[in-house]
Amino acid sequence: MTQRWVVPLLGVLALALVGALGWSVVFASDPTDTPSGPRPAATARAPGGSASTPPPDGAAESATPGPPARAVPAIYLGDSLAMESQQALAERLHATGRVTLHSAPHSGTTLCDYLTAWRGKSLVPAGDKAAALVRTVRPRVVILQFWGNAWGYTPCMAGATYGTAGYYDRYAADARALTEEITAAARASGLARPKIVWASQAPDAFHPDRVRRVNAVYAARAAASGDLYADAGRTLSPAADRYRWTRQLPCDAYERAHPAYCTHPAPGGGITDLHRTDDALHFCLAPTTTTPRPCPVRSPGIDRFARAVTATVDDWLRSTAD
Repeated sequence: MTQRWVVPLLGVLALALVGALGWSVVFASDPTDTPSGPRPAATARAPGGSASTPPPDGAAESATPGPPARAVPAIYLGDSLAMESQQALAERLHATGRVTLHSAPHSGTTLCDYLTAWRGKSLVPAGDKAAALVRTVRPRVVILQFWGNAWGYTPCMAGATYGTAGYYDRYAADARALTEEITAAARASGLARPKIVWASQAPDAFHPDRVRRVNAVYAARAAASGDLYADAGRTLSPAADRYRWTRQLPCDAYERAHPAYCTHPAPGGGITDLHRTDDALHFCLAPTTTTPRPCPVRSPGIDRFARAVTATVDDWLRSTAD
């Protein structure tokens, strides 16, 4: 999970929507997040030492055993949504027997923060840049999850504000640059180029078209470079309206079969909570904290995201198996 930030400068329309719907305004950003070195996703601990996210049904109940003998390394980079989902994704991927995940998310970040070419102030330290992690982790897969933070959240997006042509142009250019840096780092290290997985974003409560266009940038980049687009955000939106925000959804087939993931079970269906009532963006159902961390409680929205990304990665690995 990550620290949520109340943003005072949303503009008149967003503030009117907040007042009408009674939401607190929160974003996938935390400019004060202290960078740290790369870390494999292991059992995280909540304050006081309590255990973190319960493992998915069917996964090992303990995170202490090592990865499967034939598992390949993967890297997970992103912002606060990656911060909160890293443990659930690691457990889902581990359960396939094919992947061990090394997570290095930093709240408030975006693509340019992970670029070695960016020489200005960054929320990501040198050792966590994408190219550096390719050289040290030697991944087969690189998973990228970026909601779309802009200027005001991360210094590397200086001048780029939501909804402007420059904002989308920056995302397209940075997506290409990050792909090229990952490719070059692998080549220089004598590695096969990692497969990049671009994770799509869930609906934006305040700017629906923004996420539509950001996702289009990711899908276009995946297609242009022969990579993968995991439409995880689709699992977090109504079946009939991909970009309509909602706090709750009907339980899906997995959640109905595993009632612990169906927040409000009912005969023949049930409803699951995606967001807290005070947070229209993040999917962790635990109260907020001042320290970014993996979500410490079972949260259906995070699990849906993790299942979708895992399916994309696992399908690709199966297709390339000897």
